[in-house]
Amino acid sequence: MKNNIQIKGIKAIIMRELIVFKREKERLISSIISPLLFLFVIGRSLNQDTVIAGQKYQVFIFPGIIAMNILFTSIRYGLYLIWDKRFDFLKEVLVAPISRTSLFLGKALGGVSGAMIEMFIILIIGHFFVVKLGFLQILGVIAISFLSSFMIVSIGLSIGGVMKTMEGFGLVMSFVTWPMFFFSNALFEIKSASSLIRIISTINPFTYCVDVLRKITMNYSVFPVYLSVINLLLWTFILSFITIKIFEKIDIQK
Repeated sequence: MKNNIQIKGIKAIIMRELIVFKREKERLISSIISPLLFLFVIGRSLNQDTVIAGQKYQVFIFPGIIAMNILFTSIRYGLYLIWDKRFDFLKEVLVAPISRTSLFLGKALGGVSGAMIEMFIILIIGHFFVVKLGFLQILGVIAISFLSSFMIVSIGLSIGGVMKTMEGFGLVMSFVTWPMFFFSNALFEIKSASSLIRIISTINPFTYCVDVLRKITMNYSVFPVYLSVINLLLWTFILSFITIKIFEKIDIQK
């Protein structure tokens, strides 16, 4: 009976997040504009003759642009946690007979669902205009994107759990996302970077998201696939654990 309540609670939270996502069509449009500008302006117009790993630069950065969309879309879901606090929706959820773990899973999976919809739009556009992907490649991109999105959503929810204002969340989000993006291998090849950049990129969990996506889409990677997947799983577990602990303290924060 208790397990049924937890499952129903998770489903209800996911559905609520999807309803919010459906109502905000402007967010869907704005979220895919930046990745498309990177892909077609920087990828094609500014680097027409650049070849990396035997592929045109636009093809090389395509996995990085998919990951970019996952990063910025997923972490933004922490902002809705602040909205829930402000309008007391979160208080109503906190008094419900579900655990904080279930609350986290509902919020996280709801955020991942929205991020996956946006990612799939970028993927389809890239499939027709950048590089053709096979069915198994598309499935692989979806699987890695799901795992990576869950990891990034956890970061966003943890920030949203401790922040009190939307302005504060925006500042912290920018401080986290842009270094994660630029110090990954989304726009450049790690092997050609300086030693300091390579060290930072190796520590950056987002690097492994880009690297395994590049392996799937163009059969090129810097790290072994198993190492990238292990890093993503490990960081997802660590960040999920931290976020659950933050959720457990939300009701006692002033």
